[in-house]
Amino acid sequence: MRETPGRLLRLLSLLQSHREWSGTELASRLNVTTRTVRRDIDRLRELGYPVHAVMGPVGGYRLGAGAELPPLLLDDDEAVAVTIALHTSGPSGSEEASLRALSKLSRVLPSRLRHRVAALEASMLALPVRGPVVEPTVLTAVSAAIRVAETLRFDYVSHDGSSSRRSVEPHRLVSWGRRWYLAGWDTDRADWRTFRADRVSPRTPNGPRFTHREPPDGDLTAYLTRTMGREMWPLRCSLRIHAPAAELAGRVEGEVTPIDERTCRLELASDSYDLVAFVVGMLDVAFEVESPPELAERLRVLATRYAAAT
Repeated sequence: MRETPGRLLRLLSLLQSHREWSGTELASRLNVTTRTVRRDIDRLRELGYPVHAVMGPVGGYRLGAGAELPPLLLDDDEAVAVTIALHTSGPSGSEEASLRALSKLSRVLPSRLRHRVAALEASMLALPVRGPVVEPTVLTAVSAAIRVAETLRFDYVSHDGSSSRRSVEPHRLVSWGRRWYLAGWDTDRADWRTFRADRVSPRTPNGPRFTHREPPDGDLTAYLTRTMGREMWPLRCSLRIHAPAAELAGRVEGEVTPIDERTCRLELASDSYDLVAFVVGMLDVAFEVESPPELAERLRVLATRYAAAT
C-alpha cells in the first residue's frame, strides 16, 4: 500500500508522454496487474486528471484535456526551464501571476534543482527593459479568436494617437522586441496588417468565421522581418552611405539600395533619432542625411555635445 503514491506518479508520467497506452503495457511498465492499473486510473480521475479510455483491441488509455487544471508532473529539466522562464517573463501584463506561480514552484523544488536554478540565475543578466503592458484579457481574446477562426473586432490607437475601429482575421500573436503584435488580414483594407497588442481593445462579440489564409509571401516570419520596421516604427530615415552596398550586408537591419559602385542608400525605421545616430555611427563610414530634417538637426546637437566632450 505504501508504494501506491509513487506508482501513481510513475503512471502519470507515462500518460503525460502524449501517447496511448494499453492496459497491458502499463501493467508491464509498473510491474502490476491490469486490474491494479484500472484502479490507479480511477484514482487519477478522482484527483482531476482526465484519463480517457478507448475500448477494443487497439484501444488504451490517454491523458486528455479537462475542465480544470490538475497538478502537473514535471521532470528535472522541465522544472528548471519553467522556473527560469517565470523569472524572466516578458511584458505580458501577467507579472503578478508569474510571481505567484514562481512562489509555488520554488517551494517544492528539490535542493538539487534549486542549485541548478541558482547557478543559471547567477550567470544571467536581466536588463531592466520593459515593453508596454498588455492586459492578459487582450492576449486571451486574440488567441481565442485565432484558435476558433473568428473575425476579431477591436478599437485601435495608432502611434500618432488617432483611433480607428478594425475588423481583422487574426493569424498569429507575435512577441518581438519586448512587445506583442497581432498579425492578420484586415478585411476593410483587404491586406495584411500588423498591430501592437497593447493598443488593441477587443469588442464583443467576434465577427463571422473565416478560413485561415496562406501567410504573406508564403512565410510569416520572412514577411514580418521585411515589413515590421516599415509598418510599426513611426520615424523613417534615409541616408546616403559612402560605401558599397555589399559592405553593409549583414551589418544593419534596414533596406540597403545600391546607388553606384561606391555609395548606397540606407533606409531605417525607428522610434528614436538617437538610435539611428548610434546605428549609423557603429558602421564607421561617411554618410549624409537625405531625410528627414529632424534627423539632421539631432545629429548637429549630438555632434556639438561630443565635440565639447573632447
